[in-house]
Amino acid sequence: MQKIQYKWKNQSHPKPHRSKLQNFAVRAAHYARLPEEFGWVLSVEFVNDNIMAKRNWDLLGHEGTTDVITFCYFDDEFPEMLEGETAIELIVNPDAAEREGAKRKNSSYARETALYVVHGLLHSAGEDDLDPVSRKRMRRREREVLAALEKEGFVWQEIFPGE
Repeated sequence: MQKIQYKWKNQSHPKPHRSKLQNFAVRAAHYARLPEEFGWVLSVEFVNDNIMAKRNWDLLGHEGTTDVITFCYFDDEFPEMLEGETAIELIVNPDAAEREGAKRKNSSYARETALYVVHGLLHSAGEDDLDPVSRKRMRRREREVLAALEKEGFVWQEIFPGE
């Protein structure tokens, strides 16, 4: 991955730290086993519940808000893309991260937001969570990627401040 482009459309939470978000996204894409052969772009739009519900309906026909929506443009065989093209688009909902982070043991707003980015990258790498077996694998891969990033020294609150 060459870089991350992001838009922050959530007034309830402070913007992420740009360079730390960039470093986190590059390393998360590596651990998700996404292509590293060329400089593709990750585009992330951080939105609120209302915008997410609208995107969820407009793009997927699903009612209500959600945590993350993923669009991946890699070809199955080989990424037929040019250097600098957007290969993955994520729509991430920090409002959902705040709610879930408060409910889950050993979690937080910042960790949940990081998890949603990782989750979207894992979907882009071919992981799914539609049935119990694939969901179990997805959860294991999420834990592995987050643990590897934490071992490298990533601190979620430094990337996604606001707690």
